Amino acid sequence: MSETLKSQGYHLGYSDAEHERLIRQAARLEPVSERFFRETGIAAGDRVLDIGSGVGDVAMLVAKIVRSTGSVVAVERDRGSIERARARAAEAGIKNIEFVQSDVDEYSAHAEFDAIVGRYVLQFLPDPVATLRSVIAHVRPGGVVAFQEGSWAPFLVLSSHLPLWSSVVALLHEAGVRAGVNLEMGPALHAAFRKAGLPAPRMRMDMEFGCDPDFTRWASDSLQSVLPQIQRLGLSYAALGDLSTLQQRLQNEVANSRTVVPWIGLVAAWCRKPTTAT
Repeated sequence: MSETLKSQGYHLGYSDAEHERLIRQAARLEPVSERFFRETGIAAGDRVLDIGSGVGDVAMLVAKIVRSTGSVVAVERDRGSIERARARAAEAGIKNIEFVQSDVDEYSAHAEFDAIVGRYVLQFLPDPVATLRSVIAHVRPGGVVAFQEGSWAPFLVLSSHLPLWSSVVALLHEAGVRAGVNLEMGPALHAAFRKAGLPAPRMRMDMEFGCDPDFTRWASDSLQSVLPQIQRLGLSYAALGDLSTLQQRLQNEVANSRTVVPWIGLVAAWCRKPTTAT
């Protein structure tokens, strides 16, 4: 991947609306992520590094898992996102998270971690393998390396039965690909782990389906966040009509079809860092 992503910044931006979208998305993904992190063996008392923390949802989830005897260091490069995350953690009464503003590749730890986690982060990085090599240096031998990333291939196929929904999904996909985002980072986690010097990870994919307004609004909300990129790339969205009514039209299409639409496939991969050099 080129330097495009590094020069452009986060593909979805850092607006207040994007922060709210991330919070709603995290609430839907929380059960899947919690089950995954617990399955890896992350437990009370562990010290965990969360990279690309955003507005803090993964960090707060892991802080609950490791409890008061454990701790989380959450690394995020955007100041506004860090400030929002700190405020949310304080409001929730969570005291075992340290939020650090830093580029992931430049973060320097003072002590080893029992685990490193991330969700929807490697796909946005210009060199995810190099980042993995960098951050796993902070994990103790035998520690957990656990990531969740997306897969759009099944999402596109299973969205094709509804014209408007499919058009929005296809536009989001094209914008991501044109901007250099690896929208198949989920399946690519196997190769990325191996290239970074880790064992082959255990992997699975979860994919939710739904038809209620809170579910379908993901598409229109994401389009609003990505719209500056769509405009920068010169992609046409005229066929979608009035964007102010897009959410209602999407919901009507799904409701009238008496079917469901999918969420992006969430691929989970984890392994333990080798105790000896490989």
